Amino acid sequence: MSKVTWIIFSAIIVLVFGGLIVYSRLSNPAANIGSIDTNSIIAASDDNGQIADHVDGLADSKVVLVEYGDFQCPSCGGAHPQIKSILEEYKDRITFVFRNFPLTTIHPNARVAAAAVEAAGLQGKYWEMHNLVFESQSEWKDLSGTDRTTRFADYASDLQLDKDKFMTDLSGSQVSKKISFDQAIAKKVGVNATPTFYLNGEKLPDATANAVVQGSTTELKALLDQKLGN
Repeated sequence: MSKVTWIIFSAIIVLVFGGLIVYSRLSNPAANIGSIDTNSIIAASDDNGQIADHVDGLADSKVVLVEYGDFQCPSCGGAHPQIKSILEEYKDRITFVFRNFPLTTIHPNARVAAAAVEAAGLQGKYWEMHNLVFESQSEWKDLSGTDRTTRFADYASDLQLDKDKFMTDLSGSQVSKKISFDQAIAKKVGVNATPTFYLNGEKLPDATANAVVQGSTTELKALLDQKLGN
């Protein structure tokens, strides 16, 4: 191989590998999360399908509670009423963020449920669908195929969404990127079960999280009050 040929060959290899790296970063959210502060509200970007963190409560509170959840998870469903109650009581004082972590190997409908909630969010009804999907978990958790899709479409109608747009977004790349991005963030911080809660970047003790699942908010409220300086 002549020197000129070798230079050309080397240049091609560099271009190919460079292209693969760029493609990997564009197609894999996990490749781009290294510098992200997972304890703060994450803004919209190409990596998350231009869908920012969903926030309930005070957007700039010094107290940030993050839940990594799975809409089909029974424990997440069990925790939902308590989290909803907490937000009603503390919503003008704390920031609550929900991030998707569907455990699809044991909850086959978890990702499509997350997609339904995210699709509703694209029409300004994220929290309404979030609550509806959790509170009707028993209705859709065992459905499949057309029955499952029809049920989520019915929820979209109940919330007076544009049904055609909802159905398009349900299986669209924007929503899929958001869910995959949330999963990558969850794995970065070490989440391996749901629900997992972080309060100002610190994982809630298992006993506190389990108490929430079982119906008690006493321990969590004590921690929130402590962080708020009450």
